[in-house]
Amino acid sequence: MKKKLFIISSRVPFPLDKGDKLRLFHQLRYLSDHFEICLCSLDDTKVSDAHLTELKKVVPNTHVIPLKKGRIYLNLLMGIFGRRPYQVYYFFQRKSQQKIDQIIKDFQPDHIYCQLLRAAEYVKGYHNISKTIDYQDAFSKGIERRIETASWLKSIFRSEHKRLLKYENLIFDYFDKHTIISEEDRNFIFHEKRNEIRVIPNGIDSNFFTPNDIEKKYDLLFVGNMSYAPNVDSVTFIVKEILPLLRKTYPEIKLLIAGANPSAEVKKLEEKNVEISGWIEDIRDAYGSAKIFLAPMRIGSGLQNKLLEAMSMELPCITSPLANKSLKSTDGNHTIICETAEENADAISRLLSSETLYKLISKNGREFVKTNFSWKKSVNELADLINEEL
Repeated sequence: MKKKLFIISSRVPFPLDKGDKLRLFHQLRYLSDHFEICLCSLDDTKVSDAHLTELKKVVPNTHVIPLKKGRIYLNLLMGIFGRRPYQVYYFFQRKSQQKIDQIIKDFQPDHIYCQLLRAAEYVKGYHNISKTIDYQDAFSKGIERRIETASWLKSIFRSEHKRLLKYENLIFDYFDKHTIISEEDRNFIFHEKRNEIRVIPNGIDSNFFTPNDIEKKYDLLFVGNMSYAPNVDSVTFIVKEILPLLRKTYPEIKLLIAGANPSAEVKKLEEKNVEISGWIEDIRDAYGSAKIFLAPMRIGSGLQNKLLEAMSMELPCITSPLANKSLKSTDGNHTIICETAEENADAISRLLSSETLYKLISKNGREFVKTNFSWKKSVNELADLINEEL
């Protein structure tokens, strides 16, 4: 008989339009081979019946706990006078706690798996049940990197950074096991036992993300949730600083910006030869339609799923030193690593003009992710970690 695993998340992990959703969805797919799962997801938006149906194909025992908008705003206001991170205040509601407590009582789990700090308040008090928390990223570091670009929100971001630093440290002791996406992120969790945090990377389904023969309509591509600040910063950098340099040599160079929820700031970037598609049902169509993938991430944290997907489809990738800290690719072999707009423009020119370099980065990139990133392998490691407590 399978052991019972209760999983709590701050978002419903479908559709796969955010990194935390993608990570949890694939973990659920493989954890269901090891455990009987009860999933409880908080919901600050309306989940469609179609999306819930798809999720229940993976975890039939799924509960969605809606969060009241009025209570969210009140919690954030009251949080000004508190000490916890604002995102913890955002996701915690006492009526939701009561519902979760009842679900746990009915399910009687052998172990609790909590995705992200945001949901930790709901389960930290269960001292009689062993627990694992997935930090995923070092959120404090991600917020710190966003302070300088936060304009009039700088003071709030500084406050959130300090709160997250303390909370990441504090919440450690409420859980028996701890996971994170990369060694780079683990180094920014300032707890005396942080080396005990197990690195569980994301994976890639290389049989799904495989090279195709779609017509290359675009020279350049960026993919991501287009309301997420690090992605907004990246595409702004591409359009405002990289493209003007390229147009001196390639006046008709075309860029596709693909991904859900484009912000007003992103929409303003649309112009001749810069297309903003919004949500694409099958993101492989976007990857297949472009010659080069750009991910010049300058803020944020964690492993970029977009890079794994693009590389798996043999799309040569140009990225930043920041994004490569978690990816750990080799510059000039698996990817091309650039920091300035001039370096990016030069790398793009070299890829467009050299078939030899283009094929080298394309082929080696796919082999790199196939060798180093596997959902099955990473989730089996997670299952083994959980089983140590059972």
